[in-house]
Amino acid sequence: MSKRVDLHLHTTYSDGRLTPGELIQIAAEQGIGVIAITDHDTINGIEPALAAAECFPYVTVIPGVEINTDVDQGEVHILGYFLDYKNKPLLKTLESLRNSRKVRAQKMLDKLDGLGIHIEWERILEMADGGSVGRPHIAQALFEGQHVDTLQDAFERYIGRKGPAYAERDRLSPREAVELIAKASGMPVIAHPASIKDLEEMIVDLKQSGLVGIEAYYDNYDKNTVERLSGLAAKYDLIATGGSDFHGFEDDHETPLGEARVPYECFQHLMELSQKRHEERKSK
Repeated sequence: MSKRVDLHLHTTYSDGRLTPGELIQIAAEQGIGVIAITDHDTINGIEPALAAAECFPYVTVIPGVEINTDVDQGEVHILGYFLDYKNKPLLKTLESLRNSRKVRAQKMLDKLDGLGIHIEWERILEMADGGSVGRPHIAQALFEGQHVDTLQDAFERYIGRKGPAYAERDRLSPREAVELIAKASGMPVIAHPASIKDLEEMIVDLKQSGLVGIEAYYDNYDKNTVERLSGLAAKYDLIATGGSDFHGFEDDHETPLGEARVPYECFQHLMELSQKRHEERKSK
């Protein structure tokens, strides 16, 4: 098995541009041995990814999710790995979160209408293709309509948290997301945490609820940032994980699939802890 690892990937089931099958094929072609499907607020891409991986036995697919949560300062995203993705409470909560995403997106389109920018709701649903509706879909529609020059421009001018077309949606707290993942036999990890205010305080709080790791190897994090986050992981006996957060945008702002330089040991530690806890549950 290749020792290249990417534990943060999105598909068309949320706001990625590649189907699970396309993602698996590219991972195989590029010699990436371990990947995690971590779509926003949905696990619906997991089974198609596992099915596609049967044609590429040297690619290991970890069932995962990324749950967007709210804090006073903004958002915190919680990743979950090795989930029981058929867990009923998990499925029920994720469905509720996805419905809230739709309501929020419709509110944002109404606000854009008020700014003289009309976007068809059907186009948003077409891009989502049955998956989670997200702001990147609205950004793409703004770009297609030549209302912005780049996807990033869409967030900065219109749909970012301080933008005139921004709307809130229902969210879990970080603690609720960690507990939800842990109860579904998953391994909860804080995603892209470098900019989180009072991160160390949050780590201490969330570890009590089941947190097992923080994402230290991510996107364009520099050496000092990786060392700081890895140091925090070691200090609190957590696993330093990582991934590219690849969506398939094919632009200069995105780290390519498999290029976050995640050590293979990250996967090993996650897998070993997941197996250990699975055995502990069986023995009870």
